[in-house]
Amino acid sequence: MDTGLFVAWLDEAARLVRRDRERLTELDAAIGDADHGANLDRGFTEVAKALADRPPGSPAQVLTEAGTTLIRRVGGASGPLYGSMFRQMGRTLESPVTLFHFEAAFEAGVVALERLGKAAVGDKTMVDALVPASRALALAVRDGIGALEAFERAAAAAAEGARDTIPLQARKGRASYLGERSMGHEDPGAASTALIMEALATAARAEG
Repeated sequence: MDTGLFVAWLDEAARLVRRDRERLTELDAAIGDADHGANLDRGFTEVAKALADRPPGSPAQVLTEAGTTLIRRVGGASGPLYGSMFRQMGRTLESPVTLFHFEAAFEAGVVALERLGKAAVGDKTMVDALVPASRALALAVRDGIGALEAFERAAAAAAEGARDTIPLQARKGRASYLGERSMGHEDPGAASTALIMEALATAARAEG
């Protein structure tokens, strides 16, 4: 896994977030501040611009730059959360990058996000999509599966995790103030996580 793959991942994430900006906003309007789509679109657009303007020399640098940019440019909770995850991945990622190294860095990033957000699976947050994705990657490493199939499995697990937030009652963030009224709505953070994992699988598929 080279630097180009990681840049392509974040470029594709920016494209998918822009494509689904209104859907993410609608999800957030139901249980939050109605700004998740706009905030993430701005943030990932800035990430793509930063990576183009200052080409990184390694996968770790891609992730660190992405995390720093998201923290600086994205409002609300999602910027610091996603930003901390990517920055921790960048700090942890060993080179040359194998699926084993990626999985370890991804898990470390998810743990950093969980600690910052003080959220767990079942709280109706992006953690409900990230943890299944992390588990899918860990199982892929254990079973000796190739990177592309591992990323596809992680993307599918994230998408399923996002859907599974629909019946949950929110326990964290603004949505938690709604109590039972938060039930019946997909969590916007989990939905954006599914897009980010879909982008990784798409970038890996394109690289062949």
